[in-house]
Parts: sequence; structure tokens; C-alpha cells
Amino acid sequence: MELATAGKVNEVLFMNRGEGESSYAQNSSFTQQVASMAQPALENAVETLFSRDFHLQALNAADLGCAAGPNTFAVISTIKRMMEKKCRELNCQTLELQVYLNDLFGNDFNTLFKGLSSEVIGNKCEEVSCYVMGVPGSFHGRLFPRNSLHLVHSSYSVHWLTQAPKGLTSREGLALNKGKIYISKTSPPIVREAYLSQFHEDFTMFLNARSQEVVPNGCMVLILRGRQCSDPSDMQSCFTWELLAMAIAELVSQGLIDEDKLDTFNIPMLFSIT
Repeated sequence: MELATAGKVNEVLFMNRGEGESSYAQNSSFTQQVASMAQPALENAVETLFSRDFHLQALNAADLGCAAGPNTFAVISTIKRMMEKKCRELNCQTLELQVYLNDLFGNDFNTLFKGLSSEVIGNKCEEVSCYVMGVPGSFHGRLFPRNSLHLVHSSYSVHWLTQAPKGLTSREGLALNKGKIYISKTSPPIVREAYLSQFHEDFTMFLNARSQEVVPNGCMVLILRGRQCSDPSDMQSCFTWELLAMAIAELVSQGLIDEDKLDTFNIPMLFSIT
């Protein structure tokens, strides 16, 4: 339940570690499908970089919120493949690719780097040499030097908030989203407003940080969870959280979890309108 505590998300939020049955690495097929659908956008971004007068010797790319699943490997392979394609087309000299893999401090970087096979990185005698390093920290703030990145990629991460929205407790200390863990049909309007306000604050921080780190005419490819309905409490975006709230409520009824913990627990995430 610490996940909902203000200022704690950066410390405790991470995908399930390891390579076991319940690990994120073994349960990321949905995000793999999403990344596969967005692959043309990433390919187009790399192609765009080569159409601009960068005089590239090395391309610096960052994958923000990379977790530890196969999606990250696919991102690296796609960027590398497109660079090799453009090098052949333009008959340019051998280039180098530097990829920075970022996630919060609790991320399983050991499993991530263990999975970086020679097929992904390749050898240093190929058309594009690839170097990879980890960058732990929150992408809502600065992570890289000024004007150092040509390409920023983030898949299914930026809709996470820095904390559960502020203002979900009354002046008297009462929970305003009682019995729920996200925006629901029974949530008062102030809950929706708090989530939207927190998202605006966090996304502004994200964009401000990237505006300083990305070179002029650089590219960003951001894949966010969205919703088509204007109502944030529509089941299209809330179904999973409603089921989880019901499951936690059942644990409360059995005396396994304190009711106060359910009432003060709110998911630090917002699905924006697409």
C-alpha cells in the first residue's frame, strides 16, 4: 500500500523482477504487441534523423521506462537495423549507436543486461557498433547532459505518475475516493480533477527535462496508454482497476487488510484521451 504514499513511487515502483513465471519478462506480451504496432513510428524517427544535417558519427538514443522485458531488445534492434539501412543507402561511414536504458532504481537491471544477447548488440566490426548502458532514475526529471540525445523512446511508461494525485484527502483527513483505487463511477469530481492536475504537472516536468536533453531537431517516440472515451471512469480504461478494487475490498471484509489502507490507496497512473 506504500505505492499511493506521496513521494514514495520512485522508491517502490517496479515491474516484477527475474525470469520466473510471474516476472514481467514472462508477462509482457500485451506491451510487446503495442510496441510492435508502433514500430513504424520508431523506424520513421530514425530515418528522419538521417534526413537532417546532423553529420552523425554516433547516434545517442534513450529508452525511458525500459523495464526488463524483450521490448527493450526489440527497440535496440530496430534502431540498429534502420541505422544500418540508412548507412548503406547513403554510403556513409561506419556509425556508432549509444543506447541508454532508463528505469527507476528498483528495476531489475541485472535481468535486463543478462538478456542483451550478441544478436541485439552485435560485434564492433559491423556497420553500426552498439554500446549500451543503464541509467537509473525518474524520467520526470533530468537524466542526461544538455543537447546529448538524438532520439528518445518510451513505451507504455509515461502515463505513470510521480505519485498518487494530491488532494484526495479532505481537510478533516477523510479519504475522498473511499473504497476505490482509481477514477470510478462513484468517485466525486474532485478525484478526476486531481488525477488530471497531477498528470499535467508530471508530463510538463517530463517535457521540460527532455527539451534540455534532446538536440535541436531531435526526435521523440512516446507510446502512452490512452482512452477513446471522454469519461475517465468509463470501463474501457477502469475495468482492471475496478476488479482489483473489488479483490482488495474482499480482503478487507476478511480482515486481512485494514479498510483505511484501501481508502487511501490510489493508483499513480492516468490514461489520457487519444
